[in-house]
Amino acid sequence: MRYDRADIPSIADEYVLGLLDRRETAEIEEAMDNDADLRKAVAASRDRLLPLDIALEPVAIDQTLWQRIETALPDHRHTATSQERRSSNDNRVGIWRNTAVGAIAATILLAVGLAFSLIRTVEPIVVAVLVSEAGEVQAIVEDFGNENAAVRLLADFDVPKDKIIQVWTLPSREMGPVSLGLLKGAHSTRLAGPELPTPHVDQLYELTLEQAGGSPTGRPTGPILAKGLARLPR
Repeated sequence: MRYDRADIPSIADEYVLGLLDRRETAEIEEAMDNDADLRKAVAASRDRLLPLDIALEPVAIDQTLWQRIETALPDHRHTATSQERRSSNDNRVGIWRNTAVGAIAATILLAVGLAFSLIRTVEPIVVAVLVSEAGEVQAIVEDFGNENAAVRLLADFDVPKDKIIQVWTLPSREMGPVSLGLLKGAHSTRLAGPELPTPHVDQLYELTLEQAGGSPTGRPTGPILAKGLARLPR
């Protein structure tokens, strides 16, 4: 796949969003082996589009949608006699269909772009950098104060099959530690936790290794993998 160097950022976005066909996808993946700029652009796109990826559930398009679209298009086979005398290679029906499909594709892309734009403009109230006991950065927690928090893992965690990583916060000493959710498969994700007071500076966040299904007591019971205090984003 040939591409201009100036188009690398947009190509990376299309690749990450899954807008390329199989051939183009394979060509981009092969090109990344020898193109450091392309690899960096794809990594940046994945990081930038992560909130969109973890906030929305994929929806399969019903095949009957395309049938309804074609049915709704004007049928030029039964037009006036003057139109019937058009040359046999008149492809205006195809033009209408291509235009409709193109418009639908543009609408889908616009919806994706709008959703991403809305997500990107929502700033977290606090951000906590979680470090291990050795002082190594392990994860970042972004708390949006609307029962949602984004957890970005920055290190690989060895999680046994009978264990799971649980995310906790400490809104206040009186309330005690509260679970924000579980990290299935030890991947970065967005959590929908319980309704809590607005997060504040120096609020504690931590990751613990709990038994499968989460802590049985509703409080941290396993070893602490990483912890950190919240700060206001600048």
